[in-house]
Formats: sequence, structure tokens, C-alpha cells
Amino acid sequence: MAASDRLSALLVRRLSKGSLSSCTELMMQFRHTRENLDRFIPNRSAMDFDFAHYMLTEGRKGKENKKGVLSSLSKEAYLKLLAETFNMNRTRILAFKNKSPTPVELIPHQFYSSVHQSKPSTPLRHIPQTSEKTLDALDIIDDYCLNLMDWGSSNVLSLALENTVYLWDASNGSTSELVTVDDEDGSVISVSWAADGQHIAIGLNSSSVQLWDSTANRLLRTLKGGHQSRVGSLDWKNHILTTGGMDGHQQEVCGLKWSASGQQLASGGNDNLLYIWDMSMASMHSRSQWLHKLEDHNAAVRALAWCPFQHNLLASGGGGSDCCIKFWDTHTGACLDSVDTGSQVCALLWNKNERELLSSHGSTQNQLTLWKYPSLVRIAELTGHTSRVLFMDQSPDGRTVATAAGDETLRFWNAFGAPEVKKDAPKAEQPRPFPHIRQIR
Repeated sequence: MAASDRLSALLVRRLSKGSLSSCTELMMQFRHTRENLDRFIPNRSAMDFDFAHYMLTEGRKGKENKKGVLSSLSKEAYLKLLAETFNMNRTRILAFKNKSPTPVELIPHQFYSSVHQSKPSTPLRHIPQTSEKTLDALDIIDDYCLNLMDWGSSNVLSLALENTVYLWDASNGSTSELVTVDDEDGSVISVSWAADGQHIAIGLNSSSVQLWDSTANRLLRTLKGGHQSRVGSLDWKNHILTTGGMDGHQQEVCGLKWSASGQQLASGGNDNLLYIWDMSMASMHSRSQWLHKLEDHNAAVRALAWCPFQHNLLASGGGGSDCCIKFWDTHTGACLDSVDTGSQVCALLWNKNERELLSSHGSTQNQLTLWKYPSLVRIAELTGHTSRVLFMDQSPDGRTVATAAGDETLRFWNAFGAPEVKKDAPKAEQPRPFPHIRQIR
């Protein structure tokens, strides 16, 4: 039997008899024996825990009372020394007494700073909150289904005011009159530049369409019989002109936009419908069938804009009972996202240089709102018009946005800013022949 086992057996017998002194003597005797080679493992079932608790608590009180004043003084000195050692008089426990050591730099600072300074962060551009220029647009017609303004590729903006079409040259700021139609033809209710920036189509209240050469200031031809009533929407695909009137949808067509590829056409109407037409389904002998009929808007659909960086992405805006901008995958007809703007959506424009969308609105603020895509975070809101901003277009370089509203003003905004100019990489120096030979000057 091991020494520890023998000791445990003896302690059990002594404790069972209640002889504490004999247990103490036995422990002292065993401590001096040579067989004390094992650790002591107590037997809890054989111990008197009540007696042990008494000895640890009540038994010590008597000893402390005997010590008297000396004990209290030593205890006070001990507590003071303990507080000074561990700095226990502070309110913050987990704090360093001294400052933490400086961390060791694995990469030298000069190399680290050069790497991070090679690509500086692009600062947010400044977006002016007011228009840069304001011109009069007297007698402009405040009608949600008309399209009275267009900015051509030759940097000339056309604007229809009742019976007259005016041309404003952005390069020099000059204004000229293109045509004033007869009263029998009614008002001019739509204008659209061809891709060449020279020819322009004019839709009339009399259901006819005129084609003009703006350079020669000459009427080329008049198109009749295509519609039974006014032609409020126009758009070009190369040399093909598309027109929309009151007989296009179930009600009047408010917006027409060809995609940049010319493969798809979007049409929005006063019947709250948005149609996507595809050239692959067009036929010369029968009425063309639409590709998608989209019915998610709850008001007239006038605002249409094809995304310049994703050819199958279309943004559409609804009228006063809808107030939403929706984003569509025109291949599948799925609505990718929607945002409630809180007011009538009148027009939409994509930024040609950034992933941004500009929308113009009606009451109550009649504002322009710039959105970040695809997060749809509002970047800025531009105010100045006092009536709904029905007409909006941008310059050929994409820097300036023009808006016209029922308050009879034409305003120009620096909403999109100047495009970032990419600097050409420096050309590597051409090695000269025989570099080891010194040149003679």
C-alpha cells in the first residue's frame, strides 16, 4: 500500500473518533518520513465540514482579539502598502501606469507613405445649388404629355414656344428663330434633333410633322396621315423618325426613347403603361408586337432614360399619383429597383461620365434631384424653378443640363460637372545607340 493510502486510512479513523490533535501529530510524523513520495488526496466523505468551517471562522476571531492594537496597526499598514503597490486609489482599474510602448514598424515609414500617396482619394466634386444662367421662355405650354425642348449634337438647343421654334447656340449664346407655323396648324408640341445635329423634326397640334434643315433654314417635307391627332412625342434612330400621338397607346403617348444600340424602343403613355418594342419583332406587313408590357406605374409615364453604361437598363418615372423612378432589365422585363421620390417625376437624365441619374420634379419643390446608382442615395437637390420642371436635356459633352418649366424660364445647371480628363502616360525614353560612347557636342 502506498504511503498516501496508509495516511488516508489513519486520518479517517482519527477523524471518525473526533481526535483532531492526534490527526495533527500523525500529519507531522508523516511529513518527516522518507516514504512521503505521493500527493495527499483527501476523502471528502470522511471529513467533518462543520468543524472545519468553525475553525476557519470563529476560531480565528479569538486569536485576532488577542492581538489587539498591534494587529489593527499592522493590518492598516498592510492595506496601505497594498493600495500603493497596485495603485488601487484610481477610478479606472484597467489602465496602464505608463504609456504603452511604441509598436514596431514592420515596413519603414518612408516606403509605407510612398505606397499610399501614389493613389490619392478622389475628392467629392462641388455641385452648384443654383443655375448658372437663366433665360426667358415666355408662353411655354405647361403640358405633361408634350416634349418642347431638345439639345442637338451640334450644340444647338431647340425650344418650342407656342407657334414658334427658337434655336439657341450654346457656343456663342446667340438666339435665332427657325420657324413660326400657321395658326391652322396649331401650336408646336414636340421637337427632336436628328443624329447629325442639322435636321430637326417638329410635331404639330394638327397631327402633321415637319422636317427642317436648320443650317439652310428650309422646310424639307411635311409628313401627314400618320396620326389622327396631335403628335406630342418624337425620337430618331439614325435616319428613321418615330412619332407618338394620342392614338399610340390606349391613351396619348407621353414619351419615346430609342436605346443607344437602336435595337429597342421604349414608349410611355398617359394610360400608365410602359412598352418595350424590339426590332427583331418588327414587321413591314403587320402591326408590330411589343416585347414587354410593363404595368407597375400608377400614373402617366413620361420620363424615360436609357443607361449609357448598361445597354439593357432603362429608367422610367411616373406622374403625380405614382412619384416613383423604376429601373428595368429590358431583356427580361424585370423591375430591378424602385425609389419613391415623393413628387411627380417629369424627366430623367443619366450622367454620361459617372454612375448618376438626374430627375426633375413637380410640386411641391419643383426640384432637380441627383441620385447615385445603384445605391439610389440622393447626392444633391437643386432648386430655383417655381413650377414643375417638365423639360430637361443635356449638352453633347454632358457637362451642362438645361431645364424649362411652366414658370416660363429656361435654366442651365452644372449638375454633372466636367468629365475627368485622363492624362497620357509619359513616353519611355528611347535608348540611343552605343550608350557607352560619350557624345560629342
